Amino acid sequence: MRRIYKFLLLITLCIALTIAAWQVSKAKTFQFFGDIVARVDTDEKIVALTFDDGPTLAAVDELLPVLRNRGVNATFFLIGNELERRPELGRRLVAAGHELANHTYAHKRMMFKSPAFIERELQRTDDLIRSAGHSGAIHFRPPYGKKFIALPFVLKQQHRKTIMWDIDPDSYADVAATGSDIVDHVVHRVRPGSIILLHVMYPSRITSRQAVPGIVDRLQSQGYRFVTVSELLRSQAGD
Repeated sequence: MRRIYKFLLLITLCIALTIAAWQVSKAKTFQFFGDIVARVDTDEKIVALTFDDGPTLAAVDELLPVLRNRGVNATFFLIGNELERRPELGRRLVAAGHELANHTYAHKRMMFKSPAFIERELQRTDDLIRSAGHSGAIHFRPPYGKKFIALPFVLKQQHRKTIMWDIDPDSYADVAATGSDIVDHVVHRVRPGSIILLHVMYPSRITSRQAVPGIVDRLQSQGYRFVTVSELLRSQAGD
């Protein structure tokens, strides 16, 4: 009986640890090492518009005029192997005044990966971003928002923050079904210092791409100003 009790206790402990690890891995405001940023605490009506994945030709062609006509500079968290295939798209984004950031080279979940693997993923993508003409700090966002121990440790060693988000309409299937619902979701949840995440690069995310003009127009009409992640972080440092 005692052996059964110990076995059940061990199983329960393993399950509890697994659940705890999963919760930590996806937390937007906690990690074991270094700094993690989901939004910036400020009274100034500024927000960062960020796009994950790609770059892809269709999205870049559509987004650049929309952002240019509205005077918006965004931050693009790009996948290294996709930037490697279309380096001219990275150069176009930089030339248009947008910020390039690192979303790993192969877009794999950065959980239970070795520090050496993580460093390679970061460095290969950093090099491609530099080749595209980006000269400022290179911020990082983990694929799927997943991190555990090794990734935050490597980022801390490199004096880099984990950039997350506080608004992500694409995570809700009912919201992401239409562009207008995405716009409403963002507008109703935005706060000064928010980091907005959108996935706009692929055909399956066409509604997110369609939502960009409405998001910008409605927030600008409310007095919000769009800044890059670097500018948002500097505003916090200046408080």
